[in-house]
Amino acid sequence: MDAPEIVVGLDIGTTKIACIVGRKTENGKIEILGMGKSPSVGVTRGVVSNIEKTVQSIRAAVEEAEAKSGIEINVVNVGIAGQHIKSLQHRGMITRETSESEISQADINSLIEDMYKLVMLPGEEIIHVLPQEYIIDRQSGIKDPVGMAGVQLEANFHIITGQIAAAKNIYKCVAKAGLEVAELILEPLASSSAVLSEEEKEAGVVLVDIGGGTTDVAVFHDGIIRHTAVIPFGGNVITEDIKEGCTIMHRQAELMKTKFGTAFPHNSQENEIVCIPGLRGRDPKEISIKNLSHIINARITEMLEHVYYEIKNSGYEKKLIGGIVITGGGSQLKHITQLSEYITGMDSRIGYPSEHLSTNSNVNVASPLFATGVGLVAQGFEHFDKYQATQEVHTRTHSDKTQGSFFKKVLNFFEDNID
Repeated sequence: MDAPEIVVGLDIGTTKIACIVGRKTENGKIEILGMGKSPSVGVTRGVVSNIEKTVQSIRAAVEEAEAKSGIEINVVNVGIAGQHIKSLQHRGMITRETSESEISQADINSLIEDMYKLVMLPGEEIIHVLPQEYIIDRQSGIKDPVGMAGVQLEANFHIITGQIAAAKNIYKCVAKAGLEVAELILEPLASSSAVLSEEEKEAGVVLVDIGGGTTDVAVFHDGIIRHTAVIPFGGNVITEDIKEGCTIMHRQAELMKTKFGTAFPHNSQENEIVCIPGLRGRDPKEISIKNLSHIINARITEMLEHVYYEIKNSGYEKKLIGGIVITGGGSQLKHITQLSEYITGMDSRIGYPSEHLSTNSNVNVASPLFATGVGLVAQGFEHFDKYQATQEVHTRTHSDKTQGSFFKKVLNFFEDNID
């Protein structure tokens, strides 16, 4: 299998569908060749709710990406999110025939494959099996067991599950748009690839991806993902609150949020008023910026309290030196990092998807809006690298076995003759 020169990420979100085309440069960075974006009209809270409308949106985004990059798109890496996503911890074990031979990548692969056979609740399937640490003959805390000796190989796994129907609908939409799915990737995992550095993951960090329909949370410590959660509301709920609270149109509420919205109400807004045109000759409506920020503050506070609950639930609250990294479209709200620090007491910053990006990229995807799309491209290359490493290990193991048996024969020959 040759290295893929081009990898495409397809982010099927609640508010937008983004298609990002990237390739790896010589220094290992990702150069973005093209990007297409279209409004998402068939997705509700991260889950496909209308196949035909989603297919149309996917086609529009893919066609724009093809036109801008000059590349025909056939295979894509797709993100999956939604309230149905759950995670659990599990320990797996295999007993090897002998401790003479070294533990190989093939042993680890069979241990991971065993995890995919776990019995799930009806209608659920395993999306990702993520090893956390290995235990060899009761010796724990091993990160990479390849090459070690031992009979009993165990591992603690972080297993992510989702609804079969939700995954099937994504596959169906992509197939109807004339494309093929290379990998189905959990969206917070993709976003973390785009915005977090290896040092942050090592030190301990929380990724909070505020999308249109859902807010995804991922906790990392010692370079390993420890906890994942999906909170079932995002930026769209804030827009709905503004629409209801100010009795205005949805489109006007969205504009108010992005232009004048802030997570922290402050005194300078006391006398600020925004005038919104009335419907069909009706009188214009005057809205206080102070009231607007109170509406936004109430919902964002609720969201961040949910996030803080998940951080405490992970058991790593006191070990996260890297604090919180907020990304996604909702992270563009003014003063959101200050409110996050106020509620959680943890350092917070905005995550821009520049971690793996080459400076040569002509396409501007530096906004947190595109963190998941860029991450899907990064994960595509990462999955290929893992596949290649596995193949190399298989080849090497095979040659080692033949070499070992040859040297054994030579050694036996000499021992027989000496006797």
